[in-house]
Amino acid sequence: MDIFANLLIGLQTAGSLTNLFYCFVGVFLGTAIGVLPGLGPTATIAILLPITFTMGPENALIMLAGIYYGAQYGGSTTAILVNLPGEPSSVVTAIDGYQMARKGRAGVALSTAAISSFVAGTIATLLIALFAPILGEVALKFGPAEYFSLLSLGLVAALVLAHGSLLQAFGTVIVGLLLGLIGPDVNSGVQRFTFGITGMQDGISFVIVAMGVFGLGEIVANLGDESGRSVSGTISKMLPSREDVRRMAAPVMRGTALGSLLGILPGGGAMLASFASYTVEKKLSKRPDEFGKGAIEGVAGPEAANNAGAQTAFIPMLTLGVPSNSIMALIIGAMIIQGIQPGPSVMIEQPALFWGVIVSMWIGNLMLLVLNLPMIGLWVRMIGIPYHFLFPAILVFCAIGAFSLSNSTFDVFLLALFGVVGYVLRKLDCEPAPLLLGFILGPMMEENLRRALMINRGDATVLFTRPISCALLMGAVALLVMVLLPSIRAKRDVAFQEE
Repeated sequence: MDIFANLLIGLQTAGSLTNLFYCFVGVFLGTAIGVLPGLGPTATIAILLPITFTMGPENALIMLAGIYYGAQYGGSTTAILVNLPGEPSSVVTAIDGYQMARKGRAGVALSTAAISSFVAGTIATLLIALFAPILGEVALKFGPAEYFSLLSLGLVAALVLAHGSLLQAFGTVIVGLLLGLIGPDVNSGVQRFTFGITGMQDGISFVIVAMGVFGLGEIVANLGDESGRSVSGTISKMLPSREDVRRMAAPVMRGTALGSLLGILPGGGAMLASFASYTVEKKLSKRPDEFGKGAIEGVAGPEAANNAGAQTAFIPMLTLGVPSNSIMALIIGAMIIQGIQPGPSVMIEQPALFWGVIVSMWIGNLMLLVLNLPMIGLWVRMIGIPYHFLFPAILVFCAIGAFSLSNSTFDVFLLALFGVVGYVLRKLDCEPAPLLLGFILGPMMEENLRRALMINRGDATVLFTRPISCALLMGAVALLVMVLLPSIRAKRDVAFQEE
């Protein structure tokens, strides 16, 4: 497969004026919501899903992807200026970035974050272009049994890497799987679990669940947790010195490597990568005592790691149709809304879409580099907007989006119900992402399992007699067994303990 010919196809798609516009809109919105603490990319993408109905597939995916990796840029701005990470993956950036700002080096810290993210994003995009086709060719050998086993492994991995209690994560996955059963049966079309309610005869819309659990749930939770915001330090010198560049070069490369590997993992790959990068840099540094007091390595490494992780998360989503985190699940939902079946067939049947999204990531990263430094003043002013001015507009937007799905007020009530569910999950310290993953993957798992059983006349041993399927299932079992071991379980609790 000619990589350059494929990239040329992608450049022709992503380079059109329309797609450049949507790429710009995506990265601009992503940066903005990354700057605003509390309104992350998951909630934003969930809220914007109804808009994608009127867009072409390339437009929609390029914009949603831009929101995701753009938020990784924006999250560092508040982390550095006000010690308030806009994104979970920017928590580590706040440790040394805020201390640099207090010493009058806020501009250097912000430019370090932007440059590190751009370098990491460029390398990660190249890795996606190189390795996604290889993985896609392997995936073409998958049948229904292999797909069921792969989806099972993805769900188990997401469960293992979810924050908080394993029991709570398991419970939310089960709830998501049950919600996915509502509506017509996959084979017979018989109504299931609708309780005679007309509005549920076609099942519950993915958009309703996503907007409710992530959008409304996040808003209600944030209303009770608003904190004062004040910018620290002055923004004078913007560019790092030659010594700064020398110190940040190796951390950026190491952070990119870590982020590229961990980003593929189901769960919070970008966040895990930023924590891992900070730990590695502190251990390798000749000046470990500077960490926590304004070390530039503590900004460069984690920022490179979280941006690389955000982009390589697209590899399993684009090639296998398996989401590695809740945002990838939302983007898969957007593909399904557009009538596209996620999986390896996308690469062959719609190469313009596949390669267009990949090339748009590099273009988006370039836009972010150009945008972020001149617009720091705007982001600083946005930090000061009181949250009680923002949430009414977001609520109205969610309600309009829910009603527009089928012009039904029942969908608006369902939206409110899932908003309550999202809020309750947060109050109980249950991560809502496993619920969404269960809701997305459940119907796909059911369809592939039943198809595998029908092809093999009801013989369930096909899941174990086919080598790839058996290996994937054994991997899922091994993950469960490992995480239940007391020593690993203790380390997991420490790793995911919130700062």
